[in-house]
Amino acid sequence: MTAKDLLDKGAVLQRDKESYAVVPHMPGGLVSPDALRKIADVAEKYNAQALKLTSAQRLAIVGLKEEDLDDVWRDLDMKPSHAIGLCVRSIKFCPGTTFCKRGQQDSVSLGLKLDERYHGLELPSKFKMGISGCANSCGENHFRDVGVMGMPKGFRLMVGGNGGVTPRIAKTIYDGLDEEQVLEKVDQVVKIYAQGAKKHERLGKYIERIGLDEFKKQLE
Repeated sequence: MTAKDLLDKGAVLQRDKESYAVVPHMPGGLVSPDALRKIADVAEKYNAQALKLTSAQRLAIVGLKEEDLDDVWRDLDMKPSHAIGLCVRSIKFCPGTTFCKRGQQDSVSLGLKLDERYHGLELPSKFKMGISGCANSCGENHFRDVGVMGMPKGFRLMVGGNGGVTPRIAKTIYDGLDEEQVLEKVDQVVKIYAQGAKKHERLGKYIERIGLDEFKKQLE
């Protein structure tokens, strides 16, 4: 199976180089009981090796045969999550004011809107977003290309964070934004990055190359 086939089928080759994992898209980890039952039924029907809750708020069906992938997606009747490739990955967000007693801003509403707007968008490199409803940062906003953190008075917008071999903590560029302002600013960030970054260059490296002050000027 070619790399393009893997992307088209939403399949991730496993360590044994023979089996695959698929990851149904469930924004922010929100999923209905019916969808969970369907995932469990599919896992049993196609003899999956495991069901794995991932750190990105997804549920991976692990250890599937290549010849079963099309049937798996037909039976699931769900969109694949963009878990690989040079694109915007699933938006990670915490319960926020929707569920959590500590939430200061509505991270669920914002996270769903960002996911709908950007999930799967092709960019120069992989691109991650994390939305937290308060300073506890359960959405890991400090280590995302775009991080949003709820504060007592609006959202704080951060850019350029990532994990990996050379981890970076995101830099704050705006404070006190409402939801619509966050969406507007993130639009600008994504547009500038898409136009100016080199292939495989994460947002943090792009900002490091041109300078944070220059990046802020481009946002104005």
